[in-house]
Amino acid sequence: MSNLPSPMPLTEKEYVLYCDESVGEGAFYSNFYGGVLVGGSLVEAVSRRLAGVKAAQNLMGEVKWQKVTDNYLGKYIALMDAFFDEVAAGRVKVRIMFRQNARKPVGLSPMQVEQSFFILYYQFIKHAFGFTFMPAHAGPVRLRTYFDQFPDTGEQVARFKGYIMGLNASTAFQKARLAIAPEDLTEVRSHEHPLLQCLDIVLGSMAFRLNDLHKAIPAGQKKRGKRTIAKEKLYKHILGRVRAMHPNFNIGITTGGGLEGAWSKPYRHWAFVPSDHDYDKSLTKGQK
Repeated sequence: MSNLPSPMPLTEKEYVLYCDESVGEGAFYSNFYGGVLVGGSLVEAVSRRLAGVKAAQNLMGEVKWQKVTDNYLGKYIALMDAFFDEVAAGRVKVRIMFRQNARKPVGLSPMQVEQSFFILYYQFIKHAFGFTFMPAHAGPVRLRTYFDQFPDTGEQVARFKGYIMGLNASTAFQKARLAIAPEDLTEVRSHEHPLLQCLDIVLGSMAFRLNDLHKAIPAGQKKRGKRTIAKEKLYKHILGRVRAMHPNFNIGITTGGGLEGAWSKPYRHWAFVPSDHDYDKSLTKGQK
C-alpha cells in the first residue's frame, strides 16, 4: 500500500466529480444516481492504479455491471477491491442516491414530471457530497464534473447545465469557495475513465439488490441463472467492503452520521424523499 497516493490534502485546488445514473424505473426503487469524488491532485494516480488492475486481470474492454458473469467474477472482485482500497483510504468518496417507489411524489407540474431526470440529478450534485461542510482550503476550489453520456436531448442537457452553473450563486457553494465553470461540465465516454466504470458496477449492484433482481429466475427455468448468482456474489463482496467502513450498513436508507457526514464519510447512500409525497404500501417488497 506504500505506493498509493496520500489522502485528499487541504491544499487541493480542484475536485473531479464523476457522475452516472442507472435504473430509471425499478420494481421497488427507481432513479439511481451515483457519484465518485476525487481530488484533482490524486485523480491521475488513482485512475492509473485502477487501469493497472484492469490490465493485470485482462479486463481490456470497458467493465460494467451488465457484463458481470461467473467466469469474470474473480476479476471484477479484484477491481472492486482496488477501488474500495482507495475509498477506505479517503482518496475517493462515493455517493449513491435513489428513490423508493412507495413514496410517490404528489403535486408535480407537467414540466416537473418531464424534467424529473434532471431535477433529481441536480439535487444529487447539490447535496449528496455535502460541499457545505468542506473544510477550509487554501484558496478557491474548482469543481470539474464528468457525466456519463446523457440519454436526453441537447436542449434538456443545456438547461440542466444552466441549473448546475447556478450553484455558483448559492450560499453553500460560496461559503465552500467552490467554483464551477461552463467548460467543467462535460459528457464523457465511460470506457475512457476507470473510475466511472467502477462507479457503474457499484451503482448497478445496489439497484440489483434493492430491486430483488438476485431472486430472478429465467422464464421456463426452476433455478437462477449463473450470471444472476455471480452478480449476487459480487454485490455481497461490495457490501462487505462498505460494511468494513460502516458496520451494519443498510443499503435501503439514508446513511446516518448527520449532515456533516455527507462530506466526511467515504461512502454514503441517500434515499431521496420528495417533500410532498404519499406512501403507497402496495409498492413495497412485502406486498408484491
